[in-house]
Amino acid sequence: MPGTPADLVFVNGSVLTVDSRFTVASALAVTDGLVSAVGDQAEVMAHAGPATRIVDLEGGTLLPGINDTHLHGCAFGLTRPPLSVDVSHPAVRSLADVAEAVRKAAATTPAGEWITGHGWDAGYLAECVADPSRLPSRQDLDAVSPYHPVLLYSATGHATWVNSMALSWAGVNRDTPVPPGGVIVTDEAGEPTGLLQEGAQDLVHRELPALSQEVRADAIRATLRTLARLGITSYTEPGLGPGGDALMRGAMAHSTLDVYRRLLADGELTARVGVLLLPTGMTGTAEEFVRTLAAMDEPPSTDPRRLAVLGVKLFADGIPVNKTAWMHEPYVGGGCGSLCVGGDTDDERAAQITEMIQYTHAAGYQAGVHVTGDRAIDTVADAFAAAAAGKPRPDARHYVIHGDFLTARSMRTLARHGFGVNMNPTIKWTVADLEEEFVGPQRAAYEWPYRDAIDAGVIVTSGSDAPVTLPDWRQGVSTMMLRESRASGRVSGPDQRIRLAEALRTYTSDAAWQDFAEDWKGTLEVGKVADLCVLAGDLLTADPHDIPAMPVVFTAVGGDVVHDELTELTELGELTELTELTELTD
Repeated sequence: MPGTPADLVFVNGSVLTVDSRFTVASALAVTDGLVSAVGDQAEVMAHAGPATRIVDLEGGTLLPGINDTHLHGCAFGLTRPPLSVDVSHPAVRSLADVAEAVRKAAATTPAGEWITGHGWDAGYLAECVADPSRLPSRQDLDAVSPYHPVLLYSATGHATWVNSMALSWAGVNRDTPVPPGGVIVTDEAGEPTGLLQEGAQDLVHRELPALSQEVRADAIRATLRTLARLGITSYTEPGLGPGGDALMRGAMAHSTLDVYRRLLADGELTARVGVLLLPTGMTGTAEEFVRTLAAMDEPPSTDPRRLAVLGVKLFADGIPVNKTAWMHEPYVGGGCGSLCVGGDTDDERAAQITEMIQYTHAAGYQAGVHVTGDRAIDTVADAFAAAAAGKPRPDARHYVIHGDFLTARSMRTLARHGFGVNMNPTIKWTVADLEEEFVGPQRAAYEWPYRDAIDAGVIVTSGSDAPVTLPDWRQGVSTMMLRESRASGRVSGPDQRIRLAEALRTYTSDAAWQDFAEDWKGTLEVGKVADLCVLAGDLLTADPHDIPAMPVVFTAVGGDVVHDELTELTELGELTELTELTELTD
């Protein structure tokens, strides 16, 4: 029997190690925050002692703690009431519902103060669904908020809806220059309608008062509580830096990193956080990017396993539903989008993003590039390869973020150089049907090609992009296995379905690869940190349709319990069968 008794022992369930063979055991032991034994009940009970806590899984599933590899932690907390007005579906279902939510907020907000909300999606607003040419406008908000500037973030984060007072305070009018890659939507008379897309959002965002450090800390704390209830033990905060100073009232500002450091020092950071620096926003130039990144000298983390700066976030293009993703073929109705960086022509913009990537690589950082259109993805993958050829360094682990319309050419390039793709199954579930209006059903069905990417040898990870979608990995796993949409339930692109083991790896073992951490987390192998997630029910036999409803009943980070709904927690000796097994193995 081992000399040091285990702190925790789990028995009587499915233990999914998610190792290279996807080994399934029935019991697991944790000692001093590490997995100390995995196997059958008799093997693992040999590690128990008088003070060991025995957890009867009752046929449930124990798996590695979930790693959401693209989650805006501070911003997500800010989008939840009471810090923000909820204008997401199904809380609101029409423009009239949005107006009513804003009216209620105005009734309790002092005149002249900003009202902010989050989550609107024209694809779920009744008036816009009935008439696709009908878009949200400032007039929809003006009558209910004549004394308050109003700013409502879209669910995607790539569009903002404001009222007339907000436009006036920001000085946005028919003569306002449009930032490169941005869109100020105008009416037939050339006047701004109140919708701003991509980099044009900053014109109004920068007018919002900055968040205090304490409000940001409260937002992160709220996110950590939510993640604990979902079994999420790690996440990537994808972009904190000067480029985020005007985004979400500073939720993505460089100073938010100091808030994370404070939470770490105070013992409140109950998840492992990897950070990408954000030197510039959506419309930055290469010169600005290089100058800013060169000046960002980050101190080493006091606990790099809990908080670490991993790389740099860059923006290459927009998103398909705004027709700002750069595509090889035109959208329905025309236009191919463009890269969003500085430059007057496609060639100039491609040179700009290539220079940014080359500098990031040469400086020793991992590059995570927001890119969605197929032409933009090809450009970014080529830039990764050129940077690696120009200055070889081992294991750079660059990756494309979102990669909606990943091409076969880009997959080959990424796989050949050991690069990856970070995709978003919950967004696929949410917008699959809506995408058809912009790119047609054939291209929409191929969006986020998990099957092809895995078969091509590309490392694939999954993230929610919260607050774009809720960080519910269970829905993500279901979507990857079924490829069904939220709105219609239709199967979309059945050739891209993947198996349960593959889907789980994108949230665990392969997600740890993105964090340069596969040696110490991401699986339930002996010696790895005990980041744990327990589901009520057997995930191996569950219908994929039922996975989103499977409750998370236990979460631990490094052996420390952060969420516990289990009822069958028993000290050694109280379970006769387990006591007999222990005696037999002494």
